[in-house]
Amino acid sequence: MPEGHSVHRITRQFIRNYVGHEVRLSSPQGRFAAGAARLDGRTMIDAKAVGKQMFLEFDNELWLRVHLGMYGAWDFAGDILMDATIASANGRMGQTNQRGTVVENTGVDEAIEHGAILDNAGENSLHSIGAPRRTRVRMAESERETDELMAFPPEPVGQVRARLLTDTVCADLRGPTACEVLEPAQIEAIIAKLGPDPILDDGPAAEDRFTTVVRKKPTPIGLLLMDQTVVSGIGNVYRAEMLFRARLNPHTPGRLLTDDAVRALWTDWAHLLRIGVATGQMMTMDGLEGDDYVKAMASRADRHWVYKREGLPCRVCGTHITLEEMGARKLYWCPSCQA
Repeated sequence: MPEGHSVHRITRQFIRNYVGHEVRLSSPQGRFAAGAARLDGRTMIDAKAVGKQMFLEFDNELWLRVHLGMYGAWDFAGDILMDATIASANGRMGQTNQRGTVVENTGVDEAIEHGAILDNAGENSLHSIGAPRRTRVRMAESERETDELMAFPPEPVGQVRARLLTDTVCADLRGPTACEVLEPAQIEAIIAKLGPDPILDDGPAAEDRFTTVVRKKPTPIGLLLMDQTVVSGIGNVYRAEMLFRARLNPHTPGRLLTDDAVRALWTDWAHLLRIGVATGQMMTMDGLEGDDYVKAMASRADRHWVYKREGLPCRVCGTHITLEEMGARKLYWCPSCQA
């Protein structure tokens, strides 16, 4: 499932390429035909992400809500303009600015000072997109460039739930959990139920809200971090990595954690999320430099502490990493470091 950093990146591309433009909406698949008709020909005036959900506002006071879920993805095609916050000085987007989490407490400026390193599994963000070269790009958990376009707009490929088309850019949505047209009050109600998102607010009020909720709950912290009403955007990868980085047992009830421990989780989430938005990769290992850094950015197996490392020795203590199920999702952790 795309985690919070991916959805924020996708939203920034809508801001760059769609906000202020008239959009033609259709549903090649047919399942969203009625909703598309309500927005067709309207101008997009805003786009925002909260955790794993994206909201696109149009000039008729209606919103398009999209939740990619487990299988959703956006395909962008056309003369794609780059968002400056995820573009490097060499004019390439996405899998650029890839310094990652190099040392503890690194800021984003420090984290994005280096250029592109291609991820060998496609987990990286958009890469090698030189505007205004016409291309087709997929954005989701695995973001990758496909082929260059010979004609625009391209023919729909597969089951396209919704197509958003301007004169220069086309965005095709496939396989979302949610794709619906809502009124402002409905959007406000949905957002009100979501936990804080550090990209939107990393101030003391958001930290206090997160801390207060966690410390009241008897629920294991490994479940609380995945609860989008507690905190927005954390998925399976970030959960496992954050708990290891904090040396917390996933089964510890939230109410048994110290105030400092919970606040440290919030701070670390804000830190990792900013790195993810800047680089498009869930880089969770600190202190990597030179060849070790390049290797980690090119391979997921070399940039995570515990995720997908079941049966392998812990990078710190040598104990085999454990895999179990928690909340119907796979949980990876070290039974020694996180005892």
